[in-house]
Amino acid sequence: MLTVTDATFTEAVLRADRPVLVDFWAQWCPPCHMIAPVLEEIAVERADSLLVCKLNSDENPLTARTYQIMSLPTLLLFRDGQPIRSIVGARPKGRLLAELDEALGVRL
Repeated sequence: MLTVTDATFTEAVLRADRPVLVDFWAQWCPPCHMIAPVLEEIAVERADSLLVCKLNSDENPLTARTYQIMSLPTLLLFRDGQPIRSIVGARPKGRLLAELDEALGVRL
C-alpha cells in the first residue's frame, strides 16, 4: 500500500492510470486499525487493477478538507481523477469488495 500526503496526492491519486482507493485514517481511530489488514489484502489481490493508498488525515488536513472527510475511516474510490464512491466506516472484506466492484462496474 502506498502512503500519500497533501504534497503527493495529485500525482499519486488524481493522475493514476487505474482506479485508486484512498484510505483516510488517523492513528487514534480504532476502526481505522481494524480495516487496515483488509485493505492490505485487497492491495495485494487487486494490485494489477486497483491502487490502494493511505492518507493520514491528521497529518494531511488539506486533502481531507478538500474531500470533506468528516468521519474516519473514510475510503474514497477515484477513477480518472474523480471520486466515484465514498465508503464511511470499517467493512468486512467481502462487503467492501462488493461495493468496490459495483462502483467500478465489475461483473461478478
